[in-house]
Amino acid sequence: MGKRILVQRRGRGGQQFRANTHKRRGPVRYPQLTAEDYKKDVIEMEVIELLHDPGRGAPVMRVKEADGSKHLLLAPEGIQVSQTIYKGPSAPVQIGTIKPLKNIPDGTYIHNIELRPGDGGAMVRSSGAFSTIVSHSRKKVFCQMPSGELKQFNPRSRATIGIVAGGGRIEKPFLKAGAKHHNLRAKGRKYPIVRGNAMNAVSHPHGGGSGTRTVSRNAPPGAKVGLIAARQSGRKRGRK
Repeated sequence: MGKRILVQRRGRGGQQFRANTHKRRGPVRYPQLTAEDYKKDVIEMEVIELLHDPGRGAPVMRVKEADGSKHLLLAPEGIQVSQTIYKGPSAPVQIGTIKPLKNIPDGTYIHNIELRPGDGGAMVRSSGAFSTIVSHSRKKVFCQMPSGELKQFNPRSRATIGIVAGGGRIEKPFLKAGAKHHNLRAKGRKYPIVRGNAMNAVSHPHGGGSGTRTVSRNAPPGAKVGLIAARQSGRKRGRK
């Protein structure tokens, strides 16, 4: 009898597959809208420190509002400690400003966009990522995502002006497997991952023998790995 394969062990949630979340700085999202936010069109915040958040590619910044409350936000490129940033419908259009999409002009680079007003930011959060506002209408705002897709958002959803910092992260190679291991360990991901058809037959449904194995669309979860319902396998011969 073979052993449980990697996808089964990962789904079980053992210690080997858990991220060290106790080292993380805290939730990185917009604070909930308060009565003060509705009274003022512009609220000032001061950047008090820039931080590295384990398991996250982009740096974060801790900001302090006039009432003394502090929270974490994604740091945009060009931000500095002790710099003043703003939020609100009438806030100036500059790096770090948080505004509703309906108040941001076309062509502006933005990030950390809310899918629904008040959810704290869900889209375009990875290092070096940005979205571009393409057009406005009365009921929706169209943005071009990093993938090139045009996506529509609620005009009341908030976003931050600028590009997420840390954009050069992928330009430096890992150089050795240990560095890659520790990078993915912080995210709770296993490395390295061995191909199923490189294993022995007892270790994986694709193991043993030679050649590429395909798997049925209706295979059970433990065996549904690899080339699922592939139209063909192997090299393409005689085609131009």
